[in-house]
Amino acid sequence: MAKHGKKYLEAQSKIERGKFYAPREALALIKEISNTNFDSTVEVHMHMGLDPRQADQQVRDTCVLPNGLGKTVRVLVFAEGDAADVAREAGADYVADSDEWIDKIQKGWTEFDVAIAMPQTMGKAGRLGRVLGPRGLMPNPKAGTVVGVEDLAKTIEEAKAGRVEFRLDKSANIHVPIGKTSFEVDALYENLSAFMAAIRRARPAAAKGNFIRRITLTSTMSPAVRLDAYATQNMD
Repeated sequence: MAKHGKKYLEAQSKIERGKFYAPREALALIKEISNTNFDSTVEVHMHMGLDPRQADQQVRDTCVLPNGLGKTVRVLVFAEGDAADVAREAGADYVADSDEWIDKIQKGWTEFDVAIAMPQTMGKAGRLGRVLGPRGLMPNPKAGTVVGVEDLAKTIEEAKAGRVEFRLDKSANIHVPIGKTSFEVDALYENLSAFMAAIRRARPAAAKGNFIRRITLTSTMSPAVRLDAYATQNMD
């Protein structure tokens, strides 16, 4: 059993054992018990009533957080010709419009947070699967990162503003960041509410019974605060 330090135990002592917190109360508490010397990331962890082995019970979608993530998001776009110009004008940090970029990424360069591709450039992006796949950076239509030129500018803007991707993992869990501990409680609440609305929309038709079984809230290196699943699912 892992031993925790004094700061962690002090934080843990402020969490009432056995209590399921209302969303706003939980967010205020997670801000209070954060004890890092940097701006910690606030994360939501959910255990779902889904079977990840079943194709009709998968969850994968995106959500734009109204108050962003509190960090600069670096966007790379695989585009050519006029689309490359659109990407630059929309604020893409990098535009991979030549084989030189493919070679650079194949050698391990991944100094970006989101990769977006046009359908016609997915052949080139696909050659980078071994580099981008394990890092969660491979463009994917289900994640909204493979788009036509008509949606390119909006997709770049949303990515830089704080769009997050969420998906069911092999253990039937979903993990997603919703901001920083420096955010006001109201800002975190709005982000959490937007995420929960996206989760409700993403519910598979094949889902039966209790869709969300457990929800917890953490910040970097902090103990978890358990959320009232019913109240959290019904945030407005």
